[in-house]
Amino acid sequence: MSDTWSLGELTLQSRVLLGTARYPNRQTLLDALDASTTQLVTVSLRRVAVDATQENLYEALRERGMHLLPNTAGCFTADDAIRTAQLAREALGTPLIKVEVIADHETLLPDGEQLLLACEELVKDGFVVLPYTNDDPVLARKLEQVGCAAVMPLAAPIGTGLGIRNPHNLELIRQSVRAPLIVDAGLGTASDVAQAFELGMDGVLLNTAVARADDPVRMARAVGLAAQAGREAFLAGRVPPKRYAEASSPTQGVPWRKPGA
Repeated sequence: MSDTWSLGELTLQSRVLLGTARYPNRQTLLDALDASTTQLVTVSLRRVAVDATQENLYEALRERGMHLLPNTAGCFTADDAIRTAQLAREALGTPLIKVEVIADHETLLPDGEQLLLACEELVKDGFVVLPYTNDDPVLARKLEQVGCAAVMPLAAPIGTGLGIRNPHNLELIRQSVRAPLIVDAGLGTASDVAQAFELGMDGVLLNTAVARADDPVRMARAVGLAAQAGREAFLAGRVPPKRYAEASSPTQGVPWRKPGA
């Protein structure tokens, strides 16, 4: 495929990113990743030990040709996120980092102020920064301005599967942010994925929607197909919506009678 995209120096063909948590077992995880055609998977340094005595998940992913995107899940301050990112770079040897700074345990929504502070410092430290953020056009612009390689606005709160709650805000973000946009959190099924791409997003990141599906491997395959369909539809350009009907059949030469005649 010629429709590639880039995150820092990494060039990708697949526009689907998947998480690695909450799957029923390891083999289902690996099969789902293969079925989705993903090339970039997110992993939490705080939740999977890199020196585990069991078969190392990170190495298994790399052997399948997948790139790792460590994240700072579980961090509630900029300082914690920065330290976690530095540990991830040291342990996994990648400058890529998905930055999460959460405001509270109840909503798991991003803390915009702390997120911006963390991202600014990590960019200065040479990281390729991908921040998970609210669907806030103003904050998205600020994250791009401090040098983030992409911006990752949520569709809905983490793990809810509610789909895109505010497509208008995502459209506003797309209009003002030139960096790649990846919809992250809250997507529930393949149609949500297609909608994200139809709105002009460059990628999607899912975890719960795939991992907790009745058939994770089949859902992963559906997500991959939906990403292709949504991207193709966006590139094709949809017909503009209209308020009134417009006949699709030609009317030239058709005998007409006035209404009531």
